[in-house]
Amino acid sequence: MAQSVGIKDVARAAGVSVGTVSNVINRPESVAIETRARVQSAIDRLGYVRSESARQLRAGRSRIMGLLVLDMGNPFFVDVARGAERAAREAGLGVMVCNSAQDVSEEADYLSLFAEQRVRGVLLTPADATGRNIEGFRRHNIPFVLVDRVAEGATECSVSVDDVAGGALAVRHLVDAGHRSVAYVSGPPGLTQVRDRRTGALNALAEAGLGPEALRELPTERLDVAAGRDAGARLLGLADRPSAVFCANDLLALGVLQALYAAGVSVPDDLALVGYDDIEFAAAAAVPLTSVRQPAVTMGALAAELLLEETEAEAETGTRNGTLRHEHRRVVLQPELVVRRSSLPGR
Repeated sequence: MAQSVGIKDVARAAGVSVGTVSNVINRPESVAIETRARVQSAIDRLGYVRSESARQLRAGRSRIMGLLVLDMGNPFFVDVARGAERAAREAGLGVMVCNSAQDVSEEADYLSLFAEQRVRGVLLTPADATGRNIEGFRRHNIPFVLVDRVAEGATECSVSVDDVAGGALAVRHLVDAGHRSVAYVSGPPGLTQVRDRRTGALNALAEAGLGPEALRELPTERLDVAAGRDAGARLLGLADRPSAVFCANDLLALGVLQALYAAGVSVPDDLALVGYDDIEFAAAAAVPLTSVRQPAVTMGALAAELLLEETEAEAETGTRNGTLRHEHRRVVLQPELVVRRSSLPGR
């Protein structure tokens, strides 16, 4: 294995001191043009690359922001990452994207990694419903912002979407189309988003004079297409099958759609279907999918901006908690229903 080239190697090759090489790299205007050219030539010839991590540790300011999401296989979180990266790049920072895969132990491992790397701050969609991982991370004194989750206290910022309103939008649309019994393919019950969307669905049914028994919940262990196919198979096995289905996200809805199609059940003629997130694939499905749109890119960008605001305030005041210029905020965005063929009454 080739040995890495260090700053001492450059100094030796250029016939100058290590301090001179450092000045050429960090303060080139302080070095004579001829000397600067000689050092730069040695850098180019040897292929020297400075250790950015070492420089950041000396400065005490990382140029990396961590982003930990539930599932990078879900295009919703890809869009969140796009928004965060855009805001970070404008501030001259990079983003380290990690995937907890909805696993509590994976989440804990990545939070430890962020602490070891001394990242500037973290954008986090928690997988641990107990909050223990977050409490453990606090001791590292690294700022973080919750994404797609409302902060319960006043010790961190959050950017989320009103999922209660989103669930109500979906089921109100189905009720208005004449449906009086709705299946809810819900995902892991420990996730706040799943519970909030269920609450919204029940609210919409209550508005129509329907009781909670009008909502048949089909929980799944994951929020992916395979789990949706499994839920679709269970739905088909119900003796008193509801006439409409609301899914906690679009991947579940696409899986349900596959199961229904394979069984010869027509969407929307035999069964109406609504998803959540409005990912790109929703409009491109075999039957274009009605979905509750979340402004994912905006969510990621706003979360990154809040984190940058907090870290800049921290740098100016030298404090973490109770900074003089940063006020923790809860930003709640509003969802939007996008109606497509999958929920429209038959022609």
